[in-house]
Amino acid sequence: MSSSNGVAAVTEPAEPVPGRAAGPATAAAPGYRAGRTLPLRVEAMRQWRRRRTMVMALVLGALPFILIAAFAIGGGPDREGGRVTLMDTATASGANFAATCLFVSAGFLLVVPVALFCGDTVASEANWSSLRYLLAAPVPRARLLWSKLVVALAFSLAAMVLLPVVALAAGSVAYGWGPLELPTGGSLPAGDAVPRLTLVVAFIFVSQLVTAALAFWLSTRTDAPLGAVGGAVGLTIVGNVLDAVTALGSWREFLPAHWQFAWADALQPQLEWGGMLKGAAVSVTYAVVLFALAFRGFARKDVVS
Repeated sequence: MSSSNGVAAVTEPAEPVPGRAAGPATAAAPGYRAGRTLPLRVEAMRQWRRRRTMVMALVLGALPFILIAAFAIGGGPDREGGRVTLMDTATASGANFAATCLFVSAGFLLVVPVALFCGDTVASEANWSSLRYLLAAPVPRARLLWSKLVVALAFSLAAMVLLPVVALAAGSVAYGWGPLELPTGGSLPAGDAVPRLTLVVAFIFVSQLVTAALAFWLSTRTDAPLGAVGGAVGLTIVGNVLDAVTALGSWREFLPAHWQFAWADALQPQLEWGGMLKGAAVSVTYAVVLFALAFRGFARKDVVS
């Protein structure tokens, strides 16, 4: 209720308003601006200082050096049966090595940081019993979710960029700077290879929006961060298994996993957009629905932790 002078009464409890953490008393506080609560830079610094962020950065940054050591010990990739794959051209140049690192990690390794950053962000606050204090700051619920989602997606993108950047630098030192040799024959000049690899990273990020949205939705539904992260990774693996069931026929085209390697079309002499556009459309559709469910459910959730 409001008093006669227009200021909300503090002593009378008010019905909670969906999407807002504060009661009417804080809404009338002088200088209060909902859009200025929980700035992105504050949330980004909070997430950057988390140990899991440092560990994930070290794992992704170390992968190219592990592969270089493996090729040095094993003597380079073997070409069996005359069929050339992307792995067979890994040591041809730095660009080839970066493409190979993306190939071996896109199916699972890059799924983990996306699920970790998006699935841990809200659930960890609930697990620490700090979520209710953030909302009492007061940070509106929609503002809290937007801040956490934007930062989580930014960290996920940074993880996907870190791997090929380190791989390109390390590969160029180990194997030289040169054209990108294509498994289908021919090559791309080094100047064209970098934009193509950038397109590959962009598509992988878009294709992983489904995992991000699933993890984020689970994060708003549970107080267990491991449950949200593990659930997102587990369901992503289930999607990969279903895509391997050829008996499903054309139904597999509705699975995001069916298009996860459509970025290979970017590593062709002539750039092909068909598969990547279809894959992006499927991923974005699922992601929008799951993000909407996360915001809708959290606006009505009784936060007690």
